[in-house]
Amino acid sequence: MGKLDGKVAAITGGTRSIGRGMADAFLAEGAKVVVNGRNAEKGARCLAEMGAGDNAVFFQGDASKQADVEGMVDFAIAHYGQLDICCLNSGGVDKTGPVASMSDEEWQLEMDWNLNQVFWGMRRALQHMIPRETGRIIVTSSVEGKLGKPGIPGYTAAKHAVNGLVKSAAHEVGTLGITVNAILPGLTETDNLTENGPASAEAMGLESYEALIDLFTQGAAIKRPNKISEVAAVALLLASTSGRNITGTLFPVDGGTMPY
Repeated sequence: MGKLDGKVAAITGGTRSIGRGMADAFLAEGAKVVVNGRNAEKGARCLAEMGAGDNAVFFQGDASKQADVEGMVDFAIAHYGQLDICCLNSGGVDKTGPVASMSDEEWQLEMDWNLNQVFWGMRRALQHMIPRETGRIIVTSSVEGKLGKPGIPGYTAAKHAVNGLVKSAAHEVGTLGITVNAILPGLTETDNLTENGPASAEAMGLESYEALIDLFTQGAAIKRPNKISEVAAVALLLASTSGRNITGTLFPVDGGTMPY
């Protein structure tokens, strides 16, 4: 028997990177999984690679849009009859640069993608989980939700807010058998990092991609980026019965970056 037999999970940004790692880990332990992404072609390719048959399904939607995030939750319930694990994983740095040059539109996109999608998805999922008195909410936050680096003010502000939302919600539903936690990855070897890292380094005023890696790992005890599987392993713990007494936690997976 798998650790998640009979459970249904939905994951924003689930077709690639950390979200895909979570989906693979959950499927391996017996869950049914709804993976969300913006691109239908990538979604179809993801399902084919998973080879999970009816145990995995794709929901197309943009996680920076309220209707799409709520739609993913509703779809999971309609398709599989329940939702036990809601992973609000989508997000990232869309705009790099200093506060002084950030436009209102760029700021709003960072908030919608990194903060508001967590609120929208969490609210909708809890409306389903509270009457059932069971459920797991897992949010992909970031070490930048406790720290802060130049050039990513919108992302940093959103992740700080996400961490507070997780703690507040956990105390609201803790007696109902529902846990709410955040995973705080440090720099992680995702396809987004390898594809966009050099451009991000340039926009942040760094001399090279290697300098970006150094910046984001300089405070770590283990000076290398995370593997996706290392982040997914924590999500599996929090989703399973082994994590039933862990809630309101900001769980760093960062090679020892956090000072506390």
